[in-house]
Amino acid sequence: MSVVHSVPGMSTPDLDALRRHAIGVLGEAGVPSPEADADLLIGHVLGFSRGQVQAKALLGAVVDAEQVLAITEAIERRATREPAQHITGVAPFRLLELEVGPGVFTPRPETEFVAQFAIDALAAVPSPAPLAVDLGSGSGAIALAMATEVPHARIVAVENSPAAFPWTTRNVRRLGDDRVRLVFADLADALPELDGTVDVVVSNPPYIPIDAVPRDPEVRLFEPPAALYSGRDGLDAVRALSTTARRLLRPGGTLVIEHGELQAAEIAEILMASGFGAIACHRDLLARDRATTASR
Repeated sequence: MSVVHSVPGMSTPDLDALRRHAIGVLGEAGVPSPEADADLLIGHVLGFSRGQVQAKALLGAVVDAEQVLAITEAIERRATREPAQHITGVAPFRLLELEVGPGVFTPRPETEFVAQFAIDALAAVPSPAPLAVDLGSGSGAIALAMATEVPHARIVAVENSPAAFPWTTRNVRRLGDDRVRLVFADLADALPELDGTVDVVVSNPPYIPIDAVPRDPEVRLFEPPAALYSGRDGLDAVRALSTTARRLLRPGGTLVIEHGELQAAEIAEILMASGFGAIACHRDLLARDRATTASR
């Protein structure tokens, strides 16, 4: 159990002193963005935005003892490198706020970039009710983003992890607006009833080689292994995905895959062998190969 330490110089609870102490603790723990995370966690406890936390700290706002305890516990959890999203229970994703926690992969900003390709492809389909499938949906992030941003579309979210599926279910029920159908199935044999009818297939599959160790403790220690690792070269799931997507997509349909920055060439070979064309790799905002699109 975590030991809650007293905050130096805080005989009278003061938000500015508490905030400075929190930033110091997170900085010493090696958290990449100590100030932003301190403001996020303090705001979560107090019901404030990050901007409000900063403004009220400047004004010397008083924090009661119960709030100090809750904030200190949250900061100490983050100092162990537990993801901030596990502590708050939510993760922002594009226009959404998703419920997340142990057992489900926490959606990342780079996946927002990948989702845009699926959203654009789906919005361009000349149909009153285009159909998209999110294979390995996890928290439901991409499926729900498509449903929110292409509201006339029909979405199927597929997930096969018993640990992740309750989170997918919770988010789909809360945000899916009855237009997202959730299916518990493996991506390798999912949805045979939809063969040849799907307009867009999208996936953020596991793609880390089994013997690779992620650098970030937040990933290495807290993310579910099933969402990370996929065979000796990290591409076993992509091989299964390419076969399933080829089966599901209609002629001219679009496949969108997220992947690691060094995998684009190998993924292009896998997709060509499966019969895909118009294969293109896309770089994210940090100029890293992050997504591949292809046409059935």
